[in-house]
Amino acid sequence: MALTAKSHSVTMSDGFKIPLMGIGTYGDPRTTPKGTAYESVKYAIEVGYRHIDGALVYFNEHEVGQAIREKIADGTVKREDIFYCGKLWNTFHPPELVRPALERTLKTLQLDYVDLYIIEMPMAFKPGDVFYPKDENGKYIYHETDLCATWEALEACKDAGLVKSLGVSNFNKRQLELILNKPGLKHKPVSNQIECHPYFTQPKMMEFCKQHNIVIVGYSPLGTSRDPFWVNLKSPPLLEDELLVSLANKYKKTTAQVALRFNVQRGVVVIPKSFSLKRIKENFEIFDFSLTDDEIKAIEGLNKNVRFVEVRMWEDHPEYPFNEDY
Repeated sequence: MALTAKSHSVTMSDGFKIPLMGIGTYGDPRTTPKGTAYESVKYAIEVGYRHIDGALVYFNEHEVGQAIREKIADGTVKREDIFYCGKLWNTFHPPELVRPALERTLKTLQLDYVDLYIIEMPMAFKPGDVFYPKDENGKYIYHETDLCATWEALEACKDAGLVKSLGVSNFNKRQLELILNKPGLKHKPVSNQIECHPYFTQPKMMEFCKQHNIVIVGYSPLGTSRDPFWVNLKSPPLLEDELLVSLANKYKKTTAQVALRFNVQRGVVVIPKSFSLKRIKENFEIFDFSLTDDEIKAIEGLNKNVRFVEVRMWEDHPEYPFNEDY
């Protein structure tokens, strides 16, 4: 299939389409100026992005929703042109909290439905509105997870028309199998959003998801920010890699564009986050060149199994997903 700026969607197992190129909207709420997400998403839609990845826990869904609604109102897009992914946060895993959490996202966005709603992490925290609950010693307060019960509550949200497609994020093979093998499964996960880039190509998870017709959505497709709170800083900066630099020179592209094109050609959805208007535009400009099969193989050969986003502060959680092989 020839990928173009206007046509680069893949069909998920439930029949709905997901654009391969999206924009991430995470920004540290403590340091990101108000209005940043609004301006970025508005500009991204003008550039041609139709897939927007957000979350309640990013604390900026009101800005993202405003940008989407304004671009619908001015005729740039229709609602059905936009693919919005929202996320169920760790403190809303109990079944009775799932729909209220989704409804909160819809109210914040001021939209009638989201296109994809995913369990952000397989790890449940103490239920409630404190997103990062800690005890008096500063230790995170966890909650016992029944991922199947959470999933059933999501299925009810889909049946109620609040969301079109259901997926997960940061699930390992065992956790995915829990859902896939759930007795009475009505709607299977259509996607798994995981870290995926040339230093972490995820061959085993790619193969597993392919067998089960699950689309991989790759976050941090350019490596990641160097935020020491949650990022492994021992990992080398991906965009300085010699092979990516040489391919960028060959195609007169940036190393970021090469890294994005690599995943898109492998059928991996990418959601690079940027609040720089120049980079938002550049990241989208990956449809006027393509890598050869040999170049794809060479980039796959860069895999170091380097995970930038380790969230080690939660590694003592019984459902911490990254201790297993994949």
